[in-house]
Amino acid sequence: MQEGACDPGLYDFQPYRGRAPIQWPGDKKVAVWVAPNLEYYEIDPPAHPKRKAWTKPHPDVVGFAHRDHSNRVSHWRMADVMSKHGFPGSVSLSVALCQHHPEIVADAQARGWEFFSHGIYNTRYAYEMDEGQERAIIEDSIRTVREATGQTIRGWLAPALTHTPRTLDLIAEYGLDYTCDLYHDDQPQWVKVKQGELVSIPYSLEVNDHYGFFVYNMSGREYADTLIRQYERLAAEGGTVMCIPLHAYLIGQPHRIGPFEEALRHIAEDGRAWIARSGEIVDAWRAQQ
Repeated sequence: MQEGACDPGLYDFQPYRGRAPIQWPGDKKVAVWVAPNLEYYEIDPPAHPKRKAWTKPHPDVVGFAHRDHSNRVSHWRMADVMSKHGFPGSVSLSVALCQHHPEIVADAQARGWEFFSHGIYNTRYAYEMDEGQERAIIEDSIRTVREATGQTIRGWLAPALTHTPRTLDLIAEYGLDYTCDLYHDDQPQWVKVKQGELVSIPYSLEVNDHYGFFVYNMSGREYADTLIRQYERLAAEGGTVMCIPLHAYLIGQPHRIGPFEEALRHIAEDGRAWIARSGEIVDAWRAQQ
């Protein structure tokens, strides 16, 4: 075997066929959770040697202002549609938002949404962090969300999806019990960590609105149709999890929100979906292990 080709040992290999069935509450076929990314991007972040925060030179006024649409306008549009059709949010939170725009966090809390950490800022990357720096981010996340909402975070989605080799071990050490950073399965799975217990809950890049609009160049209608097709297949197979990761400045634009609402209505009215928060899905799965 070539150097670097070994299995990283993050989780056991378990083929999809032959697994014990997962039962969701109410005998529902698929657990559906919506993950709004409530984020804060710095207009002129510190430069990182491995990754540029913006495609343009800093300060990137256009990039910042485009994303600021989330916190000024499109969060409310997205959140109202979710609430209308009975979808609570499980928030991937840039925890600095608690200081920059506490009104957004308060609105999500008032809607009964769950919070987990997406780092401090989405313009700060974990690459090459030492252990002390990474611990500080985790501790800051726990403290900031608790002070702002009273909730103790249980989950983690790495800032801008950036990691170190120790990230999963550290979040488990601090008592977090699920990660959204592994995209390897359509059901929850145990993650191997040095201490504690950690579950990988299915998140998604494939039906993430960022990928839909920036990578796959979908229209709003094409993205909504993709959500419906994803749902229909997972519901037919049963015992599955569907995540809908969102960014309000994308999905909450006036020309996209209508088709998105149609997709939510389809899922809510179908009858096979257990519409839940991420922590509830993790708890229901763990109870069967």
